[in-house]
Amino acid sequence: MAHVKSTAIRHKLHVKKGDTVQIIAGSDKGKVGEVLQTLPKTSKVVVKGVNIRTKHVKPQQEGESGQIVTSEAPIHSSNVMLYSEKQKVASRVCYTVDADGRKVRMLKKTGETID
Repeated sequence: MAHVKSTAIRHKLHVKKGDTVQIIAGSDKGKVGEVLQTLPKTSKVVVKGVNIRTKHVKPQQEGESGQIVTSEAPIHSSNVMLYSEKQKVASRVCYTVDADGRKVRMLKKTGETID
């Protein structure tokens, strides 16, 4: 049996680090937060204050007490939508060319450019 190398498909995500997004599915539906990290290989994003996981950490040294650490776990990028802070509305993203000839991301509902 030969070892088969897994081919990771790199997906282009519609959100970038620093974007404000709204969660549209799951237990955190309706929450708004900032994208802290994108994981293109798995099509997932880490959003601030969303999908919080608690981890019980054992004490490392003698006399030290254990602790409970909370951190954000990744969620699938299809469960987030770009959010407009001005209009307070979530919208799909479209790509347009601005006056300088650069390709920029734009919110479909508001016409607001992101980049």
